[in-house]
Amino acid sequence: MEKAKKAEVVEELKGVFADSGSVVVAHYTGLTVAQLSVLRARARKEGVTFKVAKNRLAVRALQGTPIEGISHLFKGPTGIAFSKDPVAASKVLVNYAKDNAKLVVLGGSVGTTALDAKGVEALSTLPSLDELRGKLIGLIQAPATKIAGVLQAPAGQLARVVSAYSKKDEAA
Repeated sequence: MEKAKKAEVVEELKGVFADSGSVVVAHYTGLTVAQLSVLRARARKEGVTFKVAKNRLAVRALQGTPIEGISHLFKGPTGIAFSKDPVAASKVLVNYAKDNAKLVVLGGSVGTTALDAKGVEALSTLPSLDELRGKLIGLIQAPATKIAGVLQAPAGQLARVVSAYSKKDEAA
């Protein structure tokens, strides 16, 4: 690989490490091209990117970043999964690793915090950003819905009483 191309890859990886909400590093030894394609397709569907990068270039890109502590993970055939959502990358890789034992999650980072394999697995059990937003909106809307129901109840009761009296007067 040419020096210019290497420098370009390092700059690209620096951008990835700086902009991502989470980064997960995994060994993919023994996975076929078809299996990697399935992994990439699952990842893309969840807004995650899975890349294979040269370890030396990845370590060089990590130098001087807040997540430099994960550089020890880059030994052997490693793949990097990253996403803006802090939980998505770990969910995709951990779920795929459950289906395929050849993918081994080594660790990663969330924001500026380095995680080991167990930390990434624990992170994968958390709800995603979209799920949290949905729950929050549900919690915000619930009191308003209850207030509207309480306010409508007396008006409905009053309407039923008036209706009953009018039917009573018609019958008499």
